[in-house]
Amino acid sequence: MMVSEVNIVPIKPNDGLIAFASVVVNRSLYLGSIGVHSRPNGSYRITYPTKRLGNKELSLYHPINRDIGQQIELAVIAKCQQIFEGSDEDDRHNKASCEVRQPTTLQGKLSATD
Repeated sequence: MMVSEVNIVPIKPNDGLIAFASVVVNRSLYLGSIGVHSRPNGSYRITYPTKRLGNKELSLYHPINRDIGQQIELAVIAKCQQIFEGSDEDDRHNKASCEVRQPTTLQGKLSATD
């Protein structure tokens, strides 16, 4: 599996949510609206989009394979560290518009048919 084209859109922080991310998987599948949250220790975590129907919250999509989930998370967190570390408020949107073009690959874990 390959994760590429990681884009980060910073937002005004709200309850730990600091940005939205999108990625492309295997040059075939676009995944957007991935929430990026800051942790108290300075690290990041991601959440996948959900939709509230009445009192239920339904997952729109999420990885069902631990390996690809980790690859997405690592790619998003790496891009966030690149953007947020050392950035200032005036320049944050310009830095966020950069895309990661170097694919992150998952080797030796999945068959060619996955």
